[in-house]
Amino acid sequence: MAGGTSSPTYGSWQNWAIAFLTLIVVTVLNHFGKGIFKLASILIGIIVGYIVSLFFGMVDFSSIGAAAAFQVPQPLHFGIMFEPSSCIAIGILFAINSIQAIGDFTATTSGSIDREPTDKELQGGIMGYGVTNILGALLGGLPTATYSQNVGIVTTTKVVNRCVLGLTAAILLAAGLIPKFSALLTTIPQCVLGGATVSVFASIAMTGMKLVMSEEMTYRNSSIVGLAAALGMGISQATAALSTFPSWVVTIFGRSPVVVATIVAVLLNIILPREGKKANQK
Repeated sequence: MAGGTSSPTYGSWQNWAIAFLTLIVVTVLNHFGKGIFKLASILIGIIVGYIVSLFFGMVDFSSIGAAAAFQVPQPLHFGIMFEPSSCIAIGILFAINSIQAIGDFTATTSGSIDREPTDKELQGGIMGYGVTNILGALLGGLPTATYSQNVGIVTTTKVVNRCVLGLTAAILLAAGLIPKFSALLTTIPQCVLGGATVSVFASIAMTGMKLVMSEEMTYRNSSIVGLAAALGMGISQATAALSTFPSWVVTIFGRSPVVVATIVAVLLNIILPREGKKANQK
């Protein structure tokens, strides 16, 4: 919301003013808007913030002029080479991101249609995640992961129609094939994106809390959730604490709180005794 740490105007009043204006538009439309205005609240908020940014001279169109009009990806641009150490590292990272993807799928269905995904839906999501990464790599793309912010957008709008998601994919495809279009998207100021997505982050947090509270908060469950969250967030926010370890340790355990939190939660769930008949008898 402050404009991005790399920006020379980071923290300026203009950034904060536009960010809060965008947030107000999104919030008002979410709670008071109807029909298309409510469904498109985030998009409308971004458009309003973008227009105001134009008057403040915060939008730079130079990148659009420098971008090509059309560009086709070159298959196998980087060639094919199998490096065992890299394959193992990427394999581990994909397994970890699959865990995060399962969490995103669960949060999406829970927040949008008020139920958890079926095993078949989870399998389809993971399979699709793998197939798209294989195809992307063949076309010269980089590995991808599920984007948790999209969970917040879905839970906010409640739009899960496949036609809408297909249209979204087509827009992203157009951005990849038309550099001028993708360059236009990058001209959106960080303060506008921050103001529009802060409500999304709030929705993600509340969806996560809803999933946690779906189970009875016994002392055992509270310990698992609390320790997993504390260690996951703590280590990811202080990656320097892992500086003496090999780089792969920092990459796997220091980049995302999901990895540490998942491992801790799974281990504690296995180790800690369950509250069974003895607790019920008391």
